[in-house]
Amino acid sequence: MRSRGHLNPGDPEVRFDRFGIGADGLVRHVWVVRWSVPDGRTRPQRVLTYPAFNAVIMPGEAGLYGPDRRVSVRTLAGTSWAVGILLRPAAAPFLTDTPPERLVASHEPLVGAPLGAVLEVMERADGTDRAGLVEVLQNWLGPVAERVDERGCLVNEACRIAEERADLLRTAELADVLGLSERRLERLVKAYTGVTPKWLIECRRLQQAATTLFTRPDPDLATLADELGYADQAHFTRRYRAVLGETPAQTRRAGRVADHG
Repeated sequence: MRSRGHLNPGDPEVRFDRFGIGADGLVRHVWVVRWSVPDGRTRPQRVLTYPAFNAVIMPGEAGLYGPDRRVSVRTLAGTSWAVGILLRPAAAPFLTDTPPERLVASHEPLVGAPLGAVLEVMERADGTDRAGLVEVLQNWLGPVAERVDERGCLVNEACRIAEERADLLRTAELADVLGLSERRLERLVKAYTGVTPKWLIECRRLQQAATTLFTRPDPDLATLADELGYADQAHFTRRYRAVLGETPAQTRRAGRVADHG
């Protein structure tokens, strides 16, 4: 399985694994990436993050990464690994005292992460001991998940609906589904994620657009823009370029190149 946030899958030197660990009110899924890139080469990985936090553990460090409203490029080199936990929106207050808005497009050390235990698991069996990793992460985050309250459940639900309901194109529509005022919805989402409900919807649309163009690079751009709810192709292209740093046509060409090796 792969995440829609990862925009250029298919590098043979980069292996992804993704799975759940329970703790559903706190954790969406775990992602593990292992890479072995030939000497002197690099593999840039383009990611448009979900509007939520990621806890990331790598050899020697653990960090809490906030959502980013622009595509980020992570350059991989040598041989190593990373273990990430894509967190539910309710998670941030349990893992940091920093206001979420200050961690948008930023990160900080993740105090209390089981760095040593994860390192031990990843050094066994070429890092393929999924059961051992699940146990370590459950022991860490399972008790925290039990503390998610009604407000946390509500923000989790708001973000889930924004991601899954392709027919919702405006904050007011999302607020109506949840039975909230727009003002209350905005305060709730920003308090937990640092971003706005408008970005929840925009992120879903652009992730869908990018993965569609890269993996199936034949769709007509005007048709795709209409399907995603943009006013016209020009508006879609402007927003796409502003966030992803390239035009839809460039993503489409990159997908064709990747498909043909």
